[in-house]
Amino acid sequence: MITALMPEERNSHVLNAIKAYGKNLLGFIRKRVKNDADAEDILQDVWYQFSALVNSEPIEQTGAWLYKVARNKITDKHKKKSESLLDDLFNGGNDDEDTDTSAFADLLMPEETTPESEYMRNLFWEQLFTALDELPEEQKQVFIWQEMDDMTFQEISELTGVNVNTLVSRKRYAVLHLRDRLQQLYQEIITN
Repeated sequence: MITALMPEERNSHVLNAIKAYGKNLLGFIRKRVKNDADAEDILQDVWYQFSALVNSEPIEQTGAWLYKVARNKITDKHKKKSESLLDDLFNGGNDDEDTDTSAFADLLMPEETTPESEYMRNLFWEQLFTALDELPEEQKQVFIWQEMDDMTFQEISELTGVNVNTLVSRKRYAVLHLRDRLQQLYQEIITN
């Protein structure tokens, strides 16, 4: 029979888990995200979810549960980033385009991973990186820093010494090229 934990026991359970798993869990998350700030945000979300759950029900395998939640939070973060990348590439804020990025995003990032969805996702990333390699190095680098490394134009400007307006222009040309190159893949996926 499982009994509810008293408030002191809950606090002790949370503190013991933080001591036992905190450092390794943060290391696990850091290996899978771009920067320390993201890793710390995800870890904070994991601890928050853990403390809320411990208050309502006991967890039998604490370590396994913590790592599973961390993996899910990391996946959610990557999924959100990929969705914004898809919106940027296929919509770009243009209302006159007849593309349905939500259908494309659903195919590339379904709730449940299947061999077909994994193949589509790999195909998309392969085509994206092939198209990136066709760009002039300056455009490619700005796109990667901005979209994949989450750097602001101001940060890139400070790093490179290039004017922010020039960086914005380079990214715009990169997005136009990528959108054009990936449009065929998009059409093939949506029509099948």
